[in-house]
Amino acid sequence: MRDQAMQMQKALAQEKIEVEEQGIKIVMTGDQQVKEIEVEGEDQDRLVDVLNKAIKKSQEVAARKLQEMSGGLGGLLGQ
Repeated sequence: MRDQAMQMQKALAQEKIEVEEQGIKIVMTGDQQVKEIEVEGEDQDRLVDVLNKAIKKSQEVAARKLQEMSGGLGGLLGQ
């Protein structure tokens, strides 16, 4: 199962999502890594770095909460 998760993560990393509206363009991968931000044609590399850090922190919080929930459920089920 872990191998399948790793394969899925690699496949998601290969996906490219691009959204452009009102002079703002964002390019990111399927595994939620921001690759490029342009505002009115100008690259915003600092913003890319900060956004990726924020996304990583939010993913860590979500993983920790899920782990707490699954641990709590295991205790309720006598596991």
